[in-house]
Amino acid sequence: MVDKFINYLRYERNRSELTVTRYELSLREFQQYFEAKDDGLTWDTVDADIIREWMEATMDKGQKATTVNTNLAALRTFYRFALARNLVNRDPAHQVLGPKKQKPLPQFLRENEMNELLDKMEWGEGYKDVRARTIILLFYETGLRRAELRTLDNVDVDLKACQLKVTGKRNKQRIVPFGEEMAAALRHYVEVRDREVPRCSEAFFVNEKGERISDGVIYNEVKKHLSRVSSLKKRSPHVLRHTFATAMLNHDAGLESVRKLLGHESLETTEIYTHTTFDQLKRVYKEAHPRG
Repeated sequence: MVDKFINYLRYERNRSELTVTRYELSLREFQQYFEAKDDGLTWDTVDADIIREWMEATMDKGQKATTVNTNLAALRTFYRFALARNLVNRDPAHQVLGPKKQKPLPQFLRENEMNELLDKMEWGEGYKDVRARTIILLFYETGLRRAELRTLDNVDVDLKACQLKVTGKRNKQRIVPFGEEMAAALRHYVEVRDREVPRCSEAFFVNEKGERISDGVIYNEVKKHLSRVSSLKKRSPHVLRHTFATAMLNHDAGLESVRKLLGHESLETTEIYTHTTFDQLKRVYKEAHPRG
């Protein structure tokens, strides 16, 4: 049953490989748990109490609420699939509530930190330095996810219209605009890339061999250069996505516009950045007001 479900996620629902792998891991771990508890138990005879006991056991081992809720989401999706195909007679997972989790506010860099990094810090003229600065500027100016930037092809970058064709989660596409500064940086990158790197890929961002750049290289380059201006514990590409959203809202962009630019399905997902900007406002107030 689990194998059928995994094939359903991968080929019918077109879920990301990360989601498929995570859901399969959750289901295998739960199956191990209930079979160890009672070798007579099956997916059809498991009840809600056993699911709750498993959740408690994983939390006792130090798992966070986020992980436990991901496990529960995997079970719920699995049982809906199995019930619809008459592989089980009931769905015990829908009765179970996950633990509440406190959403941390997104971390972001301040505008003066980004300005210092992009405008005042020295950058080399070699290919790797030009690529790194272009990547960081693109994250900051467009709010792309790391996977979205990595999978950009040459045909997706329109330097005349100043826009990107971005393929987001579940292969949904959107158009993201950018400004003249970004266009100039992209043109310079292309010039250096085409001069110094052999062309053997349709990818826009490539390594020194001309192959599509890897997630690891993107992450490491961003972390290295953000460390030049920020002491944040987390210095990842996603922090630059948060920085983009926060900067847009701080400069009076509408929430719905930011949602579309980020590729969020729900406005609720975007609303967390309003809390971020208000948190920043409170800090400014306390620092500036004489009785703050």
